[in-house]
Amino acid sequence: MTGAAMKPRDLAAYLFLALAWGLSFLVLLRVVQAFGWAAAVSLRALVAAGVLFLMARLARRRLVFSTGWKPLVMVGATTVAGQLVCLSVATPMIGTAMTAICIAAIPLFSMAIGQAWGLERVTLAGLLGLALGLAGIVLLVGFPAEPVTPTFLLGCAAALAGAFCSALGSNYTSRFLRGMGALEVTIGAFLAGGLITLPLLLFVPLPAVPHAADLGLLLVLSGVMSGICYTLYFWLVTRIGATRTVSVEFAVTLIAAVIGAVFLGEALAPLQLVGGGVILCGCALVLGAKPGVPVL
Repeated sequence: MTGAAMKPRDLAAYLFLALAWGLSFLVLLRVVQAFGWAAAVSLRALVAAGVLFLMARLARRRLVFSTGWKPLVMVGATTVAGQLVCLSVATPMIGTAMTAICIAAIPLFSMAIGQAWGLERVTLAGLLGLALGLAGIVLLVGFPAEPVTPTFLLGCAAALAGAFCSALGSNYTSRFLRGMGALEVTIGAFLAGGLITLPLLLFVPLPAVPHAADLGLLLVLSGVMSGICYTLYFWLVTRIGATRTVSVEFAVTLIAAVIGAVFLGEALAPLQLVGGGVILCGCALVLGAKPGVPVL
């Protein structure tokens, strides 16, 4: 299926991911404020795994973890724990728009990892795309609308580290977990990620007793924007490949940036907008897009 044209149900899943994950940055910001970044990650992962397990039981869906738990722990440590910790730390530091633009670098990392593992074919366009992506990251970090501070640099580094973790986990899933169902992969990965990050609560306790609205937002973030979305995500990885699937971050970036500007009043410098555009052009080259031809 990798490399073939996307079918209507693939496209529908792709567009749903773009919208849900674009909105998730705003929800994530509220959840981190209410629970702290450690609980926002661990509880999000554990609740997501629990919701999906309950849905499987209600649907009488038999869960088969055919590859064992070791590969699921790997995905849980990267795509879940690594990525979500980095995003939960970065978003309050640099805002939703800036975090989303940094996350747009995921396809660049994905192609590099895929080539190193023999999953992707090296092309001149791909190498040029990597170069453009790196140039765009330099523009993003080097010319912000606000003064460059240690907090800003740390937030950018965290967001880019999260992008790398996501790309690593996606390629690992594509390589080692093709024989396992997307639901099993998601449940196992979120359970592993939640347990890995649970000890962090000893060092980063909840800032206050959460309100009912905070619990509702946590449930939405966990059940819909994590559980259901990642099930669709891992399903797409096995159908159209890791790099094509993570290209959904293009649309996620656009939606999150608009939300940050409209609802949170976040500002981006002109050169940062140019940097975001350069990254998107680099990613288009990585994905083999040609002038006049949509990325999809």
